[in-house]
Amino acid sequence: MTRKTGKKRGGSKPKPKPQTETPPSSSLPNSVSPPPSVEPPEEAPIDVLPVDVIPNIFRRLSLVDLLRAALACHRWCRVAARCLPRAAPLLGYFFHPVKTAQPPHIHQRDPTRYDAVFAPLDASSPRLSLDFAPDASRFELHDCHQGLLLLEPTVWVPRMILPRLLVLDPATHRRALLWPPPRDTVPDDHRWRRSRYYVGSALLSRAHPSKLCFEVVCFTIDGGHPRAWVASFDNDQCRWRALPLAEHVLVDFDPYWFETRGVHAAGKMYWHICNSSRVLELDLATLHFSYLLPPAALPGHHFKYRMGETPDGRLCVVTVENELMQRWVRGGGDTSDNGWVVEQEMDISKVYDTVPGLPKDRIRRKQSIMVMDVDVGQKWKLFIEMLGYGTYSFDCKTRKLDRLATKGGKEYGHPICAYFLAWPPAFLAQA
Repeated sequence: MTRKTGKKRGGSKPKPKPQTETPPSSSLPNSVSPPPSVEPPEEAPIDVLPVDVIPNIFRRLSLVDLLRAALACHRWCRVAARCLPRAAPLLGYFFHPVKTAQPPHIHQRDPTRYDAVFAPLDASSPRLSLDFAPDASRFELHDCHQGLLLLEPTVWVPRMILPRLLVLDPATHRRALLWPPPRDTVPDDHRWRRSRYYVGSALLSRAHPSKLCFEVVCFTIDGGHPRAWVASFDNDQCRWRALPLAEHVLVDFDPYWFETRGVHAAGKMYWHICNSSRVLELDLATLHFSYLLPPAALPGHHFKYRMGETPDGRLCVVTVENELMQRWVRGGGDTSDNGWVVEQEMDISKVYDTVPGLPKDRIRRKQSIMVMDVDVGQKWKLFIEMLGYGTYSFDCKTRKLDRLATKGGKEYGHPICAYFLAWPPAFLAQA
């Protein structure tokens, strides 16, 4: 009997093996969920640069771009602070334009008064103006210090009265109008009011460049002695205080001969006295007055000299009388003259020969040429006025003479205020 092979009828097919499907991760319990795939964050392109490369980049930025970079993050702020120059940067100059008097009327000033304008130092400097303060047209420049401008009114005010003062911050467009001090600022003011003579004012200090907080000092002669008046401005409030008379300093001449504008130099203020062999000194730390004698050997007989500051911060006296430029600094020794020694001396007669139309006769030149000031922004330069022939900047290093003229054909008027950007202290503290 043969056995049949094959499938049995009614037999079942072999069951396939069950295949387990992985459910979606959302349906799995937390304990068995697969770890998420975390990709490392991509670094910013500039963060992959070496640490010493970023300061090199920042040093090539303009001042405006450097300040913008400092606002990006704390790290950049610290790096930018280390790239800043320790001295505040010079942005340009504020001045009142004037018309040049033509010979033979070189001693006659143009009565037309022009509003103060700003001349930027270079193409990267911001274009500042005083348009944010319309009332500035009724005032004239008097001082510039720590990013602030001090202006006094153009209208005549009796010299026994302290005038209103306008303080402007061209960088932030802030302004403050200071009214005269109250009558009770000096307890026995009735004794001095009739003999008082107001000389001038100056910016004393600035507490914080990021806000309008400053002090102004005014200078009067009361009863033949100088007195300092200090106005402290903070939170839109002004407080005046009057210091005691400097009785050890006697003003035995008409106060009219004081120049109204002082000079900031070596941490002190100096007021020149016309046709005098001495200047009045005010120590800004102690607010004490004293007289200072310039060198007795200064050339000329009309005391045409100016106090100033050297590039390294020392007090100096400069003159250009008799076609001879001299710079004196404080020093002792056998060659000392009233505590001064000659640091630099040069014959500039050939430099004057390059000025168009300037007389060749030395006597006529002497009558026309005088030093205006030491350039506060570039202290190796002098401002020289040649009556009837323009205003010039003289570089004591290169002996180059550049005329200071505006595009409209006018000249830079006196004073020429060097304007520096005031660094915020919190920004510098990170350096």
